[in-house]
Amino acid sequence: MSWTPTAFPLAWPDGFPRTPGGQRERWAARNDPSLTNALRECQAELGRFGASNVVLSSDVTLGVESPRDPGVVAYCTRNGLAIAIPCDRWNSVAGNLRAIAKSIEALRGLERWGAKHMLHRMFTGLTALPPPEAWRAALGLAPGATLADAEEAHRRLARAAHPDKPGGSHDAMARLNAALANARKELGHG
Repeated sequence: MSWTPTAFPLAWPDGFPRTPGGQRERWAARNDPSLTNALRECQAELGRFGASNVVLSSDVTLGVESPRDPGVVAYCTRNGLAIAIPCDRWNSVAGNLRAIAKSIEALRGLERWGAKHMLHRMFTGLTALPPPEAWRAALGLAPGATLADAEEAHRRLARAAHPDKPGGSHDAMARLNAALANARKELGHG
């Protein structure tokens, strides 16, 4: 991988939609798996899959097994491809880990059943791309910044970054515009 995804905090891959919190479901099986068992199952499936450079990204920390955001992403390398397998359909980290494990098990089944070439083609859609630059960093803001802070920083920085200004460029302005769009999206105004 040309970039290193983080185990914490959750590094959701760009281009994969998130499940709205109110639409998340309880794990479909009778009982939710324990976090320990789901983690073991996911790691075992990744091993059987031939994955290397595995990073399981989530908001789980020592002492916090049930974070507000239960999303999980399995990042790995397989046959030279950097892959991201995200899941946030379920309302628990353990449920999402188990879903990733079951998905990998199904992918391994495709190989066993003779669809190896289709599987390789499919992975080009799962190729992990670096996430976009964090909007707070792009706008020079600290954690906890508000949308008003982002808009003010955008106006201030755009004065120098605009392509009509000496030293400005289309790339610099596009970076600022993307940062503001991401701020609006994250803070619910875009």
